[in-house]
Amino acid sequence: MSGKALIIVDVQPTFCEGGELGVVGGNAVAERIAAFVRAHRDEYAYVATTQDWHIEPGSHWSEHPDFVDTWPVHGRAGTSNADLHPAVAALGVEHHFKKGQYAAAYSGFEGIEDDSDRIQSREEVAAARQAGLTLENALRSAGVTDVDVVGIAESHCVKDTALDARRLGFAVTVFEDLTVPVSEELGVAARRQMADAGIALRDSDAAH
Repeated sequence: MSGKALIIVDVQPTFCEGGELGVVGGNAVAERIAAFVRAHRDEYAYVATTQDWHIEPGSHWSEHPDFVDTWPVHGRAGTSNADLHPAVAALGVEHHFKKGQYAAAYSGFEGIEDDSDRIQSREEVAAARQAGLTLENALRSAGVTDVDVVGIAESHCVKDTALDARRLGFAVTVFEDLTVPVSEELGVAARRQMADAGIALRDSDAAH
């Protein structure tokens, strides 16, 4: 088994068409990711999902959002729109990292592993992090050296997850056909920032 991991970032109905912060193309990306995982799962030593899982995220939610630092209510913990997109849920991925319970969180590396949705209180979230239930620890324990990142949205949580993975010393690839930005302008800026950090931007077909 290779030392590669696949991180599926925030593929949730809340970020797809019809969701509170729906991104155009979100549902199609979810289906493409599911097809990719079915075809290539045995190439990965570790596969995980991340989810926005907001309980009381403070000023991250706003009735008058600026769509930069503040946003409409989205990813509310325990709601169907915060669950994994059905196409991804059907894959039976074992590891699930939830982030943003009590503050803004864009990177999957800010999350904690919570596979049963049982970690609720601030104290429980802090204790889970203290116990090492983090994505970084999981990847290192699995012997991962290379991380492929896909999901929603390229301009926000995919970018920040990829940048954190690179900062932590992993070789990182983002599959451009398995992600979608909030807008093309923000997508261009995100791709430039990732490329400048040494992240490979490739098509998933060309990389396998």
